[in-house]
Amino acid sequence: MSATAGHDHALDACFLGPYGENDTLLEKLLVEFLRDHVYWRRNFHPEDPPAIATTAAQHPDYLAYEARMRRELHRLSAALKKSVPFHSPRYIGHMASDLLLPGLAAQMLTLPYNPNNVSEDAAPVTVELEVKVGLQLARMLGYPNDPNQDLCALGHLTSGGTVANYQALRLALALKAFPVALRAAQVPEIELPADDWSAFNLASADGIALLTQWQRWLSTLPPAERHHWQARVEAERIEQRGLVDFFTAHSQLSVPLVLAPATAHYSWSKGLKLLGLGRNQLELLPTRSMRLDPEALRATLRQCARERRSVLMCVAVLGGTEYGTIDPVDGVLAARAEARTLGLDFAVHVDAAWGGYLATLFRHADGSLRSRDEVGAEYIQFPTPAVHAAFAALGDTDSATVDPHKLGYLPYGAGAFICRDHRAMALLAERADYVFQAGTPADYMTRYRNIGQFTPEGSKAGAVAAAAYVTHQVLPLHHAQFGRLPRATIRAAEEFYARARRFAIDVADVVAVLVPFVPDSNLVCLALNPVGNRDVRAANVFMSTLQGMLKCEPEQPLQSKEFFGSGTSLRPEMLGPAETDRIFTGLGLDAIDPNQNPEHDHLRILRHTLMNPYLVNRENGMNYIDGYFDFLERSIRALLARSPWHRESGIVAEAGPRPASEGRAA
Repeated sequence: MSATAGHDHALDACFLGPYGENDTLLEKLLVEFLRDHVYWRRNFHPEDPPAIATTAAQHPDYLAYEARMRRELHRLSAALKKSVPFHSPRYIGHMASDLLLPGLAAQMLTLPYNPNNVSEDAAPVTVELEVKVGLQLARMLGYPNDPNQDLCALGHLTSGGTVANYQALRLALALKAFPVALRAAQVPEIELPADDWSAFNLASADGIALLTQWQRWLSTLPPAERHHWQARVEAERIEQRGLVDFFTAHSQLSVPLVLAPATAHYSWSKGLKLLGLGRNQLELLPTRSMRLDPEALRATLRQCARERRSVLMCVAVLGGTEYGTIDPVDGVLAARAEARTLGLDFAVHVDAAWGGYLATLFRHADGSLRSRDEVGAEYIQFPTPAVHAAFAALGDTDSATVDPHKLGYLPYGAGAFICRDHRAMALLAERADYVFQAGTPADYMTRYRNIGQFTPEGSKAGAVAAAAYVTHQVLPLHHAQFGRLPRATIRAAEEFYARARRFAIDVADVVAVLVPFVPDSNLVCLALNPVGNRDVRAANVFMSTLQGMLKCEPEQPLQSKEFFGSGTSLRPEMLGPAETDRIFTGLGLDAIDPNQNPEHDHLRILRHTLMNPYLVNRENGMNYIDGYFDFLERSIRALLARSPWHRESGIVAEAGPRPASEGRAA
């Protein structure tokens, strides 16, 4: 399929549609399966008499209750009309779009059954679906995914990417500290590292091998002796002793660092606070064009090795939530390989909350990797060699976060954590006799039917697992099926980027326009500054006013807005001197004065998430990208023509327009 191919009709049945085009399909599905649910209830024990009499519907109390319920539901329905129109191609703001019909219908179908995915006792069907979703996502990422093999991934659902990132920290710390606990317990019959530093810096695979060896040795012991050694090791584990006691007892070791790019999501800061590691242990690394700088990582790791400073994890971001950029996952793995020669090891986690489902573009139906030429034949410039290399390296990382409720187009409450080797999860097991059965089944699917003993959350909606599983079955996670969705959005991003460059020339007489970073994915930012203005404060006033025109305002009818967008900021400390100078010079702005009010230490920009697959439909003549830039030009010219605007903002226009040839584009 060429990069200029027309509308993909395979997508037409995927969504309810911007205009509700598939309302009949969704209605038929809901009525059919609601009736099916009712029949199930009636046939559970058909000999039981109805608990609610057939005459109840005529009772005054019944009628009054029904009236109150209808009134409140009508009020809610009316209030919800003020919601953000995520379904519309006119919405290009945050990471939300229309919902896939298979997932929406499956979730609605499952809700009346109300399964709780803490264990098979509360969710005998949907717990198994959740484990299968984990295997589906593992295959998409390139992780081992055959549950009949010892080396197999495990994934589970969470409320979102934030909790999945917490789980990554939790597992990495447990695995890193376990060999130290074995040494402290003086376990016999197992060859252990020579000292605490070596034990704390085992590779993940070696730590899992040690755990497996320990479990096998325990299984050979009589029950009393087995209990003795289990208790002895448990007493030495970091989860039992706590951080202070553990690191006091092992004075060779320091509380480990977590290394992440400056673009990392704020959940990493929250996670380190939550686990008690402390925000001071999060070291944010410099970036190159908002992508992690491998050289800066290598320098940091060499310094850590010299100072004997432990590192728990390095995070690579696969699609930053602000700029959509893709970190060099392959470069992070190469840096770890170098660090291992210095005696330093750590987990590599990929925060792919946003970009995880883009991996479908890189997978054949059999799970194998597509070449860059195969992928690139469908686009103008995507993927760059760096982006392809990053996705090709995913299978060698230790764990990943993916959000089905983002580019998976599922309802909110669907994040996912996936680890490459399920055997490490034994370190997170929690026992609760009233929920979980004793013992550890050998069979993979049986073992994880009590998934709640391994997860940060207890009770979880099984309907979410059903939504994800059915969606992945209807649209398998490879380029020829699910990949059609991100393919449409990447093409839209390429068209948006090209249109932005033309837009920069069209409005060069009134505003300088810059795409600060060439897009790696389907998220594109725009930086703008009125001609003649050199003050970042005035530029931010201008951008805030412009962004206000793109916000959903509850006090105004939605129809009064032509388009909906979002914004973010560029900060010099994140950009670095060279990138800051490039962007500020391109916009005609003076450098930010570090001594000025901290409220003005950033540059506001527009942020566009191009998730909707109907942004460009040449068959019906609609091109919302062209429409958006036409709207943007009208809005900018009207805004800058208002004399009160100039007085309030401090912007002074130049005497005359610049020639169009001076327009600044990325």
